[in-house]
Amino acid sequence: MKEYNITVVKTKNPAILKFESNHMLVKRKNYEFKNIDEAKNSPLAQQLFYLPFIKTVYISGNFIGLERYDIVDWEDVKDEVAQQLVEYLNAGEPVVMEEDTDKPIAVTVYAEVTPNPATMKFVASKKIVGSMFEFKNIDEAKDSPLATQLFQFPFVKQVFIDDNYVSVTKYEVAEWEDITLELRELIRNFIANGNDVVTAQAEPIKGTQSNASSKQVTPENLDDTSLEIIDILEEYVKPAVASDGGNILFKSYEPDSRTVNVILQGACSGCPSSTFTLKNGIETMLKNMMGDRVNEVVALNG
Repeated sequence: MKEYNITVVKTKNPAILKFESNHMLVKRKNYEFKNIDEAKNSPLAQQLFYLPFIKTVYISGNFIGLERYDIVDWEDVKDEVAQQLVEYLNAGEPVVMEEDTDKPIAVTVYAEVTPNPATMKFVASKKIVGSMFEFKNIDEAKDSPLATQLFQFPFVKQVFIDDNYVSVTKYEVAEWEDITLELRELIRNFIANGNDVVTAQAEPIKGTQSNASSKQVTPENLDDTSLEIIDILEEYVKPAVASDGGNILFKSYEPDSRTVNVILQGACSGCPSSTFTLKNGIETMLKNMMGDRVNEVVALNG
């Protein structure tokens, strides 16, 4: 059974908060409910309307958006709402009673080159996962039906899935011009048929966990410099890396040598230009923002 976690995310509208789940909540469309009558097909939205400050409920992909009336401030109630959502979802209660389950989902997928010539990014017109996943072989992909299908191709070396895209890394035996269309159609058809991209048992990538070590790096066992580095990577580096179909993780900080160790994943792993980006981009940024506390950034391929 899926274990749900909720992350509260602010929006540009102070009256609206997003409650993001680590799993997809609905597959087929976006939903907006302005009152309990409109929410007759959503048991979750109906329950939320029993909270007197809820004005509108939005449900899409892996998040629930809630608009409040002015009678409360989100700071006073957001934690209680998040806990209520966690308890509801983990009880296995339905989110939306979706109809026309046999009808294909309207979705488009396009191929996008990345800085890594061995990796192609396939971008869908809808969100497909609520967390980040990486699979290096068919055994690791046992909990991802989509990745398992992709590994049926002998030229597929690695699969990285996040948000609304799939990054596929190939072996040199094949050329992109010969295989891109086939991969794109497989991914599009898989999503259009409403299949689960990953199962409930799939382990997402932890934001600060090294694949090379079973020990998870958590805020409780990090010094202030390490926490500051993580904040910079999350705010300034990860969005740019994700746009290229990859990911960067903080591994460790060595205060004696002032060395920052990071892990590159997805399209960034093994990318010929990653060293240039690392030295002239990430390392320079950290030096500028953190002064003499950072001397060097060293990357490991995930």
